[in-house]
Amino acid sequence: MKQILSTIVVCLFCLSGISQKLSTEKDYKDFFDTKTYVVKDENPMSDFNFMIQKVMPNVWDVTDYEIISIKEFEEKRRDPSYSFIVTSTVTFNKDKTKARYTFLSLLMGADVANISQMPDLCSIPLSYVRVEDDSYAYKMEGFIRFIQDHVKLVSSNPSMINSNIFKYYNKNIQSLKDKTLLLVKDDLTSETNSISKIKSMYPYNVKIVSQKEVEDAIAAEDDNVVFLHKVGPEGTKYKARCYKIVIGAADSKFYYFDYHMVTPKKRDGMLLKDFKTMGKK
Repeated sequence: MKQILSTIVVCLFCLSGISQKLSTEKDYKDFFDTKTYVVKDENPMSDFNFMIQKVMPNVWDVTDYEIISIKEFEEKRRDPSYSFIVTSTVTFNKDKTKARYTFLSLLMGADVANISQMPDLCSIPLSYVRVEDDSYAYKMEGFIRFIQDHVKLVSSNPSMINSNIFKYYNKNIQSLKDKTLLLVKDDLTSETNSISKIKSMYPYNVKIVSQKEVEDAIAAEDDNVVFLHKVGPEGTKYKARCYKIVIGAADSKFYYFDYHMVTPKKRDGMLLKDFKTMGKK
């Protein structure tokens, strides 16, 4: 793997690449005694708002929670007895592309000047800024389940806080042979937009499906299914990275993570190289 990938992957869980305050073992322990506030998007008609209100009652069971506005978040965020699930715009230090991302984060309340100084328990990328939220909102239950399970995992294994978390999750790639991989066609490139093309590199079960079928598999917690979460510029930016994450529909673990720079030869989506890597026995 590229050296920068390790940095980016660590950022998925602690945002160290954007100077977010790293959480401590005490932060993880204290979290379970907090009330969690879920912060709505400013746009009242956003798909994010609809989906987060739909999935939280089905998934979240580690703390009491309440859904609030951004204004209420600003009023409450300094209180350490609260935790927050919130989206924010972030950039990576030393990223020459200057790309801006929308992240979903679980933060601890803290009496600090701004959100970047709040202890970060878990963060995952949702999309590039300006990409419509309907490109990821249908997978929201999987993201929330991952955040919750990840916090439980780290709380039980605090040594993971300072370790290469990518190394921990990367071992799951060996389990793909027992799963059915669900792909949405919009997340595929011209070299991978059919089952026959994918099968030339990937010998395991794979289906090209609708967003609704992915959402249903996540809701059913189908243990036989993994799905792709692709974070790409979607035509909003040419000089950019395309991130590819394969996530379990039931366990919400990461089974594969990689990225490539978008070029005329390497478009925004899954490449044959990705399937070759995942298909190695």
